[in-house]
Amino acid sequence: QVTLVESGGGLVQAGEVLTLSCVAPDYVIGRYCMAWFRQSPGREREVVASFDHYDKTTYSGPVEGRFNIAKEKASNTLVLLMSSLKPEDTAVYYCAAGDPRRGYCYDVAAPGAYRYWGQGTQVTVSS
Repeated sequence: QVTLVESGGGLVQAGEVLTLSCVAPDYVIGRYCMAWFRQSPGREREVVASFDHYDKTTYSGPVEGRFNIAKEKASNTLVLLMSSLKPEDTAVYYCAAGDPRRGYCYDVAAPGAYRYWGQGTQVTVSS
């Protein structure tokens, strides 16, 4: 069983910076696909940024150029650096991981492509 532990959410003002962290086992950081998703009330869960299992990064249109996803392998942490935050970035943010050897990771934007999920961390951006 894989446990993902997120931290770093909070309340910020528009234009500010916030960093989210997701601690995972070292073999997950090294070999699994991983991503950050977000979900706001009344909306479906959507991908924000991802690493495929070849470590290629992908960003969704609304966050490209403002968010950066990175792996800190020394601390087994997946990081999401969010800058120029907007009120529409308000959501619960989730870390996700999938093992490509077990049929996951087929589409980095699809929630079904990930087997393991963190508990979620709330990000609120005020205008």
